[in-house]
Order: sequence, then structure tokens, then C-alpha cells
Amino acid sequence: MLKLDTVLLPGSIAKVAETARAAERLGFDGLMTAETSHDPFLPLMVAAEHTERIELGTSIAVAFPRSPMITAHTAWDLQDYSKGRFLLGVGTQVKGHNEKRFSVPWVSPGPRLRELVESLHAIWTCWQDGKRLAYTGKYYQFSLMTPFFSPGPIRTRRPPIYIAGVNEYMCRLAGELCDGFHLHPLNSTKYIDEVIRPLVAEGAANTHRELSAITLAAPCFVVMGKDDAEREAASSAVRQQIAFYASTRTYRAVLEAHGWSELGPKLHECSQKGAWDEMAGLVTDDVLDAFSVIGRREEIPGLVKKRFDGRVQRVSLYLPFVPGTDEDWWQEVIRTLHA
Repeated sequence: MLKLDTVLLPGSIAKVAETARAAERLGFDGLMTAETSHDPFLPLMVAAEHTERIELGTSIAVAFPRSPMITAHTAWDLQDYSKGRFLLGVGTQVKGHNEKRFSVPWVSPGPRLRELVESLHAIWTCWQDGKRLAYTGKYYQFSLMTPFFSPGPIRTRRPPIYIAGVNEYMCRLAGELCDGFHLHPLNSTKYIDEVIRPLVAEGAANTHRELSAITLAAPCFVVMGKDDAEREAASSAVRQQIAFYASTRTYRAVLEAHGWSELGPKLHECSQKGAWDEMAGLVTDDVLDAFSVIGRREEIPGLVKKRFDGRVQRVSLYLPFVPGTDEDWWQEVIRTLHA
């Protein structure tokens, strides 16, 4: 069975309760938030108050602007209040966002994220089991936790930790220390089969675990429409999104796996010039097909299942979910993936 998540659209927090209730009613498995124009944690407290079953997670919260202690407290409270339904997803973001958007230093993101995950485990062990807090790493050190500052144990499991990534180090780290791995939207069956799954499995073996112990979650670009005109409009939008992601140096390994090593530098050059329309034109039909699901509206549920079943455990479609809109179609997607 594939679980289907939906991403809470940025906007008024007053709409969170309605969206969360609708998503749970239709049968979605998870409601995720992203750190874009709003805080990713606050809406999930509201969603937890108005739901009973659906899982709630960050996909993702940017890791380094927050101390691991701050993240630990927030995740602990959300996990306790939601009765064990919270999934903590963190990611490094890229250098420019860390330095220019969050004003935090960009230092060894892979090893630093490893220490952040280790820190969370150490902090939660202190709170849950009463053990002395003693974590010392290169980037983080934690040694002070008096009863006044400890929230104490919770009655559910610890928050599962998902990290996001694309390249070798992050894949192995997810396998070694994490409960889940958020794939980047720029994913393909070839990259999942030949790179991500083997590397996550290698990491898992390092800590005597199986690949099945790590949940893989994949976003999916969708190109659909009831006629050629609608599909062409959807195709243009997805080409633009693929071009935007593929212009980032961090994601070039995905292109290189397909033999498109020259595409990344071309897109990056266009982005530096602000030639956004030209970028979309560089995304050929082969590239579009590799990174998205394309078909008529009624075909999409089956195509998504065929693409991801047996490869990952969770899927989210790069389409907005709006309560009261296309609910029959969304339920068909859920039924197909759950079958």
C-alpha cells in the first residue's frame, strides 16, 4: 500500500482546521507543511486539534536556523498533543537560503545535519528515560538539562525523524540514523532504483538495519488535463518547475544519472540572467517524462501507483488540495494507492 500525503497550502492559519478535517475525511494519510512563506510547525498544532487519525509532518522545516533544542521541544509537544501522529521532517536547504534568507552560516551541511539528528536523539532520551544529557559534537554541544527545563516523558513513541536530500551523503545518513527520507521533487524511477534505494540501504546496513526500516517519501509532478489544451498548460507549468530545480548545482547528480550533465549548467546560466522563459524551453519531452507523471485525468491514479509502488512508501502529488474541489478524484487516487 502506498500512503498519500497532501501539502498544506501557505495562507491564513484560519483555514488550517477546515483543510485538515477535509483531508482526514477523504482518507489522506498525511498532512504536511513546508517552510516557505509561513512557519511549518504552528499550523500543525491547529491541525492536531481538529483531527484524530491523519499523520502531521513538516516536509520540511529548515534545519540550521533553529537550535536542535528548540526543534526538540517543538516536536516533543506536537507529538504529545497529537497522540503520536507527528513526523519531524528537516532539511538543510541550500547555501544561499541559509546565508541570505536565514542569516546562518553554511558549514559542512552533511556532518552538521548528522549531529543535529544525534542531538535530537540525545535530548529525547534525556527527557523520556531520565538519562543525563551529554552530547558533544563539532557543531553542537548539550550538557545542561535540569528538571525545571525538561518536559519529561510522553505517552507515545518519540517523533520519527525524516531528513530530506538528493546526494550520496544524505541518502546514507537517512539509512543510518533516521526513520524516513524525503526525496526531492526532482526524482525519477531511474534515480530512485539506481541511487537512492541502494545508498539508503548501505547506510541502514551500517547500523544493522534493513532498508524496510526507513520510509521513503516522494513528491510527484503531475501533467494532466481533460484535453490537449489543458495538458499543454500543465506541461508548461511543470517544465518551469523542473527547470527551476534543475538549475541548482546541488541537484545535478540527478541529471547526470540520465546522461543530461550539460543541462544543469545551461539552466543555471539562464537563472543567473533571469531568463526564466528560456529555461522552460530547455526541458525536453524526455526530461519532462522522466520527472513527472503524464496522462489523462482518469489515468493519473494508476500511473502514480505504477511509478512508485514497491519503490517508496509515501507519495504526495505536486497539485493543490482544496476542500470541496475535485474530492471524488482525490478519493479515487487514495483508493488506487491504498489498493
